[in-house]
Amino acid sequence: MHGEYKVPGGKLVVVDFEVVDGRIQDFRLSGDFFLEPDDALGCIDAAVEGASPNSTIEEYGSLIQRALPSEVHLLGFTPESVGVAIRRAVTGAAHWRDYDWQILHEPPISPVLNAALDEVLTTAVGEGLRGPTLRIWEWNRPAVFIGSFQSVKNEVDEEQAAAHGAQLVRRISGGGAMYMAPEACITYALYVPGELVRGMSFADSYAFLDEWVLEALKALGIDAVYKPLNDITSPHGKIGGAAQKRLGSGAVLHHVTMAYDMDPVAMTEVLRIGREKLSDKGTASAQKRVDPLRSQTGLGREEIIEQLIRVFQQRHGGVPGEVTDGEYEAAERLVEQKFLTEEWIRRVP
Repeated sequence: MHGEYKVPGGKLVVVDFEVVDGRIQDFRLSGDFFLEPDDALGCIDAAVEGASPNSTIEEYGSLIQRALPSEVHLLGFTPESVGVAIRRAVTGAAHWRDYDWQILHEPPISPVLNAALDEVLTTAVGEGLRGPTLRIWEWNRPAVFIGSFQSVKNEVDEEQAAAHGAQLVRRISGGGAMYMAPEACITYALYVPGELVRGMSFADSYAFLDEWVLEALKALGIDAVYKPLNDITSPHGKIGGAAQKRLGSGAVLHHVTMAYDMDPVAMTEVLRIGREKLSDKGTASAQKRVDPLRSQTGLGREEIIEQLIRVFQQRHGGVPGEVTDGEYEAAERLVEQKFLTEEWIRRVP
């Protein structure tokens, strides 16, 4: 068996082994990480030798940690990351380059249609009707997106939202509320088969699916890092947040919104939670809490999007694609049957 795991912000961990009579044998760890002293590599191999292939990531990590010398330095990886690589080998996890990716970046549509398309395209990937896909959102009016489990009255000032012309949309993923004006954010969605994140914990999959974004932001001069569970941040403040939804079809929706040129005043007028978080700091501090990409790069929004796509293609491949007429039609039906209904919008009043 062969498994690989690129540690987010770290190094590549590779494992090779056999399973004989229900036990791991001939275990070999390799990768581009750093490890001192050298003979600690043998300690790790010996720790995993004979272990059950059905152990958890944490159990592998504990076995390795106990076997390491007292004075050891692991740079670019952890005992748990070795466990992730083992689990990915055992479960037959896929790799990014195993797929032919499509990249979609189409003209603006309504915010609610974007939300419906996320569900339609994720379902299509799970059913094998489309390959794994990266889609850059564009929308034609302001919107308030709330998480699947959030309360409308607790999160949104609907009178202010209406005054700003913002459409209220409940997405299918969890997470927090966002005020999103056209051209003020960069939002992308990944629609991937579950095999790509197989063997990872839910938390690990967030950073794994966004590592290419960190590389793109660093190339733009931003010291971007991933802050668990789902934030992309820098020393100057939060840049964006991720959310996920795993569908019964077996596919995973992973989408991220990053601030490009946020209006902190509008945000705190529309979002009630924003008022509470900023009440003791004043509205001006909103700019620090959600720091826009524009102020950190000086680049236009399209230039940043082009950099994101370029890095994604360099790392994972991908060709330009488009949303099909059938997918648009399915999304429009879903808008009418679900996303615009009071039953969905106010599922949590």
